[in-house]
Amino acid sequence: MNWKRIDLTGKKFNRLLVLGFSHLNNYGVLYWHVKCDCGNKRAVRGSSLKNGHTKSCSCFHKEITSKTFKKHGRCGESIYGIWNSMKQRCLNINDSAYKYYGGRGINVCERWMKFENFIKDMGERPEDLTLERKNNNGDYTPRNCKWATRKEQNNNNRSNRILKYNGLSLTIAQWADKLKIKPNTLNNRVFREWSTERSLAQKIEKRNYSV
Repeated sequence: MNWKRIDLTGKKFNRLLVLGFSHLNNYGVLYWHVKCDCGNKRAVRGSSLKNGHTKSCSCFHKEITSKTFKKHGRCGESIYGIWNSMKQRCLNINDSAYKYYGGRGINVCERWMKFENFIKDMGERPEDLTLERKNNNGDYTPRNCKWATRKEQNNNNRSNRILKYNGLSLTIAQWADKLKIKPNTLNNRVFREWSTERSLAQKIEKRNYSV
């Protein structure tokens, strides 16, 4: 595919001035060298600059967080920790989990940048449940998130495991849908350490598939 990179050098996005191109990560996401008004420099995803998700090196987030602490007084509660962790792994390049979220292009919707909106949309966290995205490749949005048990979350993660066969790379859930069988059937085969060919071959032999 031929495409031309739009040069952002010299442009200002909120508190960030773009100094030049940084790199293209393994997922094909463009990063740019930027300098914040406070003087800090870092590499930021281009899409996050343009859509306003990243406004500063982190100083702006700290200011907003400080104001939020004072406004709702819930910073010590677990649901606040869940909300904050969600943002950190998507927006903070220094977060240990960033490469699995923000680094893959996963974002937090603009509405959920405010804690009050997150609470309004998701409600209070039910006991022993965690925040889960229904589509593991989708953003954190009201439509794509729910409260789930650890078991449900683990099952979802397993269903999104990639299986490669005959030149195709699809998740277990996608293979199951294509072959018209239950995802649990494939999950169980993989869990029992069947080869990919053995896990899929019985159905594949009976079907002519394409993507």
